[in-house]
Amino acid sequence: MAFVSNVGIAFQQVLRTHANRTALRYPGSGVQIGYGELGALADRIAAGMHGYGLTQGSVVAMFHDKSPAAYAAMLACLRLGVIYTMLDPESPWARLHKILSTCKPTLLLSAFAICPHAPEIEAAGFDKPVILDTFVQDTHGAELPDSTRIAGSTPAYIMFTSGSTGNPKGAVMSHANLLWFIQWSRERFSISPDDVLTNVNPIYFDNSVFDFYSAIFNGATLVPVTAAQVRDPRILVRSIHETACTIWFSVPSLLIYLLTTRAISKADFPGIRKIIFGGEGFPKTKLKILYEMFGERAELENVYGPTECTCICSAHTIEPNDFDDMQSLATLGPVSQNFDFEILPQDPSEPTFGELFLRGPHVGLGYYNDAERSSRSFIQNPTHTLYADIGYRTGDLVKLDEHGNLHFKGRADFQIKHMGYRIELEEIEAAFSTLSDIKECAVIYETLGEGMGQILAFVGAEPNTDADKLIARIATLVPAYMVPRHAWVLDTLPKNANGKIDRHALKKLAEAKKAT
Repeated sequence: MAFVSNVGIAFQQVLRTHANRTALRYPGSGVQIGYGELGALADRIAAGMHGYGLTQGSVVAMFHDKSPAAYAAMLACLRLGVIYTMLDPESPWARLHKILSTCKPTLLLSAFAICPHAPEIEAAGFDKPVILDTFVQDTHGAELPDSTRIAGSTPAYIMFTSGSTGNPKGAVMSHANLLWFIQWSRERFSISPDDVLTNVNPIYFDNSVFDFYSAIFNGATLVPVTAAQVRDPRILVRSIHETACTIWFSVPSLLIYLLTTRAISKADFPGIRKIIFGGEGFPKTKLKILYEMFGERAELENVYGPTECTCICSAHTIEPNDFDDMQSLATLGPVSQNFDFEILPQDPSEPTFGELFLRGPHVGLGYYNDAERSSRSFIQNPTHTLYADIGYRTGDLVKLDEHGNLHFKGRADFQIKHMGYRIELEEIEAAFSTLSDIKECAVIYETLGEGMGQILAFVGAEPNTDADKLIARIATLVPAYMVPRHAWVLDTLPKNANGKIDRHALKKLAEAKKAT
């Protein structure tokens, strides 16, 4: 095997082997894009970016529409050693402004003909957004920089996640991180050029890392599914059928949605051999239904991993004995090959229970432009000081069983997983705090059982404050998946003996209010 030092070179190897195979297959339209065509498009965009002045280490922030040009732009960035980050076009401007202020992009690129939030972007002092089609032009023969000068340690992308201070955190992943991840996914899921992978996940969500890199860098076919197609369960199922997908990956919520709307049956997904899910717990009652539908002809895979560690760090194939205990979530399995871990005990008397600390080549480079938060989460292995051994504190509480499998037991802080998204409850509280008529606030997460839950808010404000209108205002500040399900207005929030907001009392209050 030839030596590969960065992801751009890895893609060139893919092109040499698979130029005539299908890279992208679009449901509904029947459009197919070959690897040769995708590579040529990426080269043209890279030439345009290079001519624009982008160099290794520059940041491109992009509104991605899942078009061929948008995927090619990602490849162009990797070819140049440029760092990309994806923006949610439906995210409130207040949150996007924080992201852009953190990553300070050299270029703000839009695959949409009309750039989302364009007036706000320019009014805030950022450079005028550039429409992607500007770079899709004939630049044949344009000279590009030497790709071998891009080291494995070079950042490849920034993935923004929820932050407790109200400012999203930008996890930075390197070319080396991705090279390890591509090899692992190929081995773990036996991905070959004959496979067809779904891309139902939004590009700005870290689950899409698996979709894009596992498909495109293994010579397989990627099926981009738009947000509109995902929202209609029957169109979604039909899309998977017509494109002959063999590997599905999504959050459990989407699979549960297909089950509860009865959009999916045992006869659907005829070509599927792997149904992979991760990002949140999968309630056993629903998982069993899915297993009974597809378990005889497809493997169901429960995967786990933080954004900061290249998307996935463990995988477990669901088996019949996983349903012996219907109360707990399925095991996370053992950590993946080339990962290592420590359990940082909450109680010294229970060494197999505590916070999961991950180590190894998949651990990212920290948070972009945020040294303070990086230093809190990316730390020296607490078990020794013999040499530099930097790992990532996940904040996830796990239990290690006698077989070496990890079991998720909750969060060590106020971070939650909801609808597949990792959310800091403090970020929602910070949004409430920006409203001038709010004196104080607290946001809690209520577990509804079997891995499901809802976000609830309590605010201190004038008695005549309309709770529904408050939620509507919050919806303009945070993404839809972070908007509380309910909000209650109180004169003052309950406090404990230390003068802090008593969240235990709030949980009891929520139960009482729902009972009335």
